[in-house]
Amino acid sequence: METAALEESRQVRRIGEIPSAEEFASQIERKNDPVVFSGCIKEWKAFSKWNVSNGGLDYLQELAGVTVVQAMASRSAPIFYGDIRSHDRVPVPFSTFIGYCKDLLKCGDDGRDSMPDTLKHKLVENSKEHSESITEEACPRQIYLAQVPIMNGENEENVQLECLQEDIETPSFLVGKILGSVNLWMNNAASRSSTHYDPHHNLLCIISGCKKVVLWPPSASPFLYPLPVYGEASNHSAVPLENPDFSLYPRAKSMYEYSQNVVLHAGDALFIPEGCFCSRFHQVDSGDLTIAVNFWWQSDVMSGMSEHMDGYYLRRILKRLTDKESDRMLCISSTTTDKKVIDAGQLTSNADLDVVHQTFSLEGKMDQGFSLQELEPSTLRSLYSLISIVHDRVNHSQLGNNSSGDNSASGSKDGVQKAVTANLFNLEDDPIAKLVWTLQPLAFRDLFFAMAHNFPRTLEAYILHALSPVGVEVLTRKFEQMDQMLLADDRSQFYEKFYSVFDNQFYAMDALLNGKEAFASKAFNNVLVQYLGINLDGQKL
Repeated sequence: METAALEESRQVRRIGEIPSAEEFASQIERKNDPVVFSGCIKEWKAFSKWNVSNGGLDYLQELAGVTVVQAMASRSAPIFYGDIRSHDRVPVPFSTFIGYCKDLLKCGDDGRDSMPDTLKHKLVENSKEHSESITEEACPRQIYLAQVPIMNGENEENVQLECLQEDIETPSFLVGKILGSVNLWMNNAASRSSTHYDPHHNLLCIISGCKKVVLWPPSASPFLYPLPVYGEASNHSAVPLENPDFSLYPRAKSMYEYSQNVVLHAGDALFIPEGCFCSRFHQVDSGDLTIAVNFWWQSDVMSGMSEHMDGYYLRRILKRLTDKESDRMLCISSTTTDKKVIDAGQLTSNADLDVVHQTFSLEGKMDQGFSLQELEPSTLRSLYSLISIVHDRVNHSQLGNNSSGDNSASGSKDGVQKAVTANLFNLEDDPIAKLVWTLQPLAFRDLFFAMAHNFPRTLEAYILHALSPVGVEVLTRKFEQMDQMLLADDRSQFYEKFYSVFDNQFYAMDALLNGKEAFASKAFNNVLVQYLGINLDGQKL
């Protein structure tokens, strides 16, 4: 059942009826989900006139005349990567390209390697402008008309195939949209585009042939290793489509678990949403002699973002992603505390709060002490385990060798280099953090209250020298959980006793804040790596 549900969720929804502009805007575009409109362009003139099996190539060759278009030539064909370092843009008469397609159609597989001499010559001449030139023998055997403008609202001078406008129609559900551009996509043989996203909403319309599109939701960006945001190909994935090295891209092993697949036939149109804040990656496989037209327009989300608010939006988005990454770094499979602790938000009545207050009451314990016999057996075991690990960690850090009960040395408080703990950012890597993370709020409160009474120097060493960044994050989150369960007087008594073990309470607070910020900084850097392709700390992640 679960497998069937997963497969169903990976299928892109198909719609047989063309929606109105209002229905499209409110029910489809706003949801940012891909949708196929089956057969929605069959009424176009292009659908019949450009039909490759019915004289469409002759029609296009005559219609476009000697118009020069920019063709993409790649030595990695049939795979075409978006980085300009991996392909050349070659000016080619449209009629010449159509003639090449006709030759391939006539010759079938036997003509795959027979590129016309005129095209080979143009490719060779163009390559001389780059650092490496190619010979006609090494010339690419395949070219691709990718994103050739039929209409461009921002740069009319760049329009190369305006003559094709009469044969296509803007779908009725896009009426009122400010179109950025309309483009022709035509490949002479089976090809594959690299994984990328577009900076606009996209409607991909198949006029002739067949395409398979693989789509990923915006949240899957980390699995696709986007190239650096400052790079020329920032909207492309770094993961190669053939023979990917998973030692370099380990997260990519799971990339297809999150993908959606759709096969588009002639007459179909696919809405590929831009994505909300993080763009939607997709990768396209095209069959032999496929002709498509796409429409690009800006999403309401982007058009509604005032430029003077960019800095604010950027900080909010990065903060939200950093918080999400912090949660991921704390996630462990079957022992996640969130499943065990009491959720204060579930307490709905004063009676409930009274019960919790009685359970957690510290009245009278501040001065009279806290006997270890008052602890639950499981909490007592956790306390001794925590003390043992703290002693081992402090001794390993050469901050003291005395491991007896109340006399664990705290060592120097200035300039301590916590080599053992400084690079622990994930819960599974830190036994102290894992132990504390599994404590329920009651056990957590009792354990640390008992520790402050009976093992103050160990508690001091724990906070100042044994805590890793993930350990600090766990500790402070447990404080927050506990605080939700305590009334003000009990909270005050707990923290008064907790911080009383330190000679300098401000130093202890500073150590906690520094560790928490180090953890957040690591999460922030992970976000930059996963979503923007930028690594600030220089470490391989």
